[in-house]
Amino acid sequence: MDNSKPTFKAGCVTLALLAALVFAVTPDAFAQDAGQFNKEAADKAYKRPYSPYAGRNYPMRPLFGDTHLHTSNSLDAGMLGTTLGPEDAYRFAKGEEVTSNTGQRVKLARPLDFLLVTDHSDFMGVSADLVAGKPELLADATVRGWYDLMQQGKAGEAFMGLLRAFGENKIPPVLNYQPGTAAYRSVWQRIIKAAEEANDPGRFTAFIAYEWTSNTAGNNLHRNVIFRDNAAKASQVEPYTATSALGGSDNPRDLWKWMAAYEEKTGGDVLAIAHNGNVSNGRMFPIIESFTGKPIDREYAESRRRWEPLYEATQMKGDSETHPFLSPNDEFANFERWDKGNLDLSEAKRKEMLEFEYARAALKNGLKLEAELGINPYKFGLVGSTDSHTALSAPDDDNFMGKMATSEPSAERWNEVFTANPKTKLVIRGWEMSASGYAAVWATENTREAIFDAMERRETYATTGPRMIVRFFGGWEFEAKDAHTRMPAQVGYTKGVPMGGDLTAAPAGKTPTFLVAALKDPIGANLDRVQIIKGWVDAQGQVQEKVYDVVWAGDRKPDPKTDKLPAVGNTVDVPNATWTNTIGAPELIAVWKDPDFDPALRAFYYVRVLEIPTPRWTAYDAKYFGVTMPPEVPMTTQERAYTSPIWYTPAK
Repeated sequence: MDNSKPTFKAGCVTLALLAALVFAVTPDAFAQDAGQFNKEAADKAYKRPYSPYAGRNYPMRPLFGDTHLHTSNSLDAGMLGTTLGPEDAYRFAKGEEVTSNTGQRVKLARPLDFLLVTDHSDFMGVSADLVAGKPELLADATVRGWYDLMQQGKAGEAFMGLLRAFGENKIPPVLNYQPGTAAYRSVWQRIIKAAEEANDPGRFTAFIAYEWTSNTAGNNLHRNVIFRDNAAKASQVEPYTATSALGGSDNPRDLWKWMAAYEEKTGGDVLAIAHNGNVSNGRMFPIIESFTGKPIDREYAESRRRWEPLYEATQMKGDSETHPFLSPNDEFANFERWDKGNLDLSEAKRKEMLEFEYARAALKNGLKLEAELGINPYKFGLVGSTDSHTALSAPDDDNFMGKMATSEPSAERWNEVFTANPKTKLVIRGWEMSASGYAAVWATENTREAIFDAMERRETYATTGPRMIVRFFGGWEFEAKDAHTRMPAQVGYTKGVPMGGDLTAAPAGKTPTFLVAALKDPIGANLDRVQIIKGWVDAQGQVQEKVYDVVWAGDRKPDPKTDKLPAVGNTVDVPNATWTNTIGAPELIAVWKDPDFDPALRAFYYVRVLEIPTPRWTAYDAKYFGVTMPPEVPMTTQERAYTSPIWYTPAK
């Protein structure tokens, strides 16, 4: 029995079937935005036909994909040995077996539903000429030095030289393949062509996309830019770069202007997803803008809110939900940390930077800024993705192909230097890579338009790899009995708003209630618990947070003194890299009412779902290659999902 709260039992029905049936949705009560509760639409929705499945033209299941993948067209990937191109990336994502960059056979356990190839817009296409030793490039002494290192098997050292030069704006001009040139445009057209050919509406979605890679002084302000459109519109432009010598800018404001100009020119739609605030050294979610030294203004807030509806909260360069320093009372905050410095480790991390790097802190500061500016710049939903530079979207721990070609499976990769800086002496080793993650999107169908629209309305969640199914609704009328239905989405859309939505102006005497349901990955681990994380601005104007355990597996009871729930247990057999589902629950569902609600205070709520412990990719490597790793290398993990928030705004 899984505590006193209701949970679903799989019975003789497969979990895959339950995914299709249990989480069916009902009314057409929202359009572009996740929206507000609409009583008229709700009343209409209750008048359904006898068949509960008739007329369903709304999200019926989450689509899983990767919004952040690099191929050989990215300079850093190509330097480090990636030979696979966008065509290979799509073949792999669709479930085909391919040969990796290091000659290994590899295949996904299950195909993806969608994929974005996001090669760097700066120096796009240079890598092929550099690897080939094009004489015009090798005439430059710096480039020649990098090329020689690559020929000596020291590609990692060459890459670090490139990364430092990029951060210092000292890339040799000979590498400046610029938008507008034939070489640059041919690569962009190849990327577009590969996406068009791979796109199969209703079965698999391939988006046209690229990465804008602002990296001044080694501080990561990267964004992935995604087109809703096809080649007819995307071909009218070339990607915007972050390098002034290429006609670009490292300032996000200028990227947003480029995006506005694209929409004005083509009538198309585009959005951006920021990532890796954890290596921005305090610049990703500013209150004081790093480019001006002044507080962010309303124009910044409006633009960021308009163009960046999502944030990538987990990937191979660490998890960016929160940090133990920021969330000392959260026992799950110390997860896959990547917090030694900025991207090229040229500046060590300081604690005062952390507040402006992590999603939870940004969501809290967004509430505060909304009170000051009249708009919340950090009202974003959450996704996960890989940032793999191998053309292989493979974040599962038992199938982890690494971030770079140099970190594809080998007996040595766990201990190899991934990133290092000789000046600061900071080092990140291979074992610190995270096997993460995927984006889950509640789209009405598997098409560019439907997935893009779901992203814009923030009806998304992040996972660190497993394909668990998570529903989250907020409203004023949910009751305990709503957790006993086999169709929680029907009552969820009828009575409230989904993840990414808004609740405003609490009715007199009402407290927000939330319906949350989670179903395990059909081929993955059982669930430990479901939590709701609340952030708010108190009456004194200070930001606060609290983690609530909402529903959990087993008969555990919270500690009466600390209110903390005991650990679920651990069945991991590290030497054999396996585990059993003899603990945890296949599904969890509950209705939760905020016990600390104040209708006068701004707040947000999001869900975190935790699996039971499972082997980390390092354990699979240790077993397969027969290597022993030191105690500091983690061998187990607790995979998780983070939903987009639901926000509460008080009456004016």
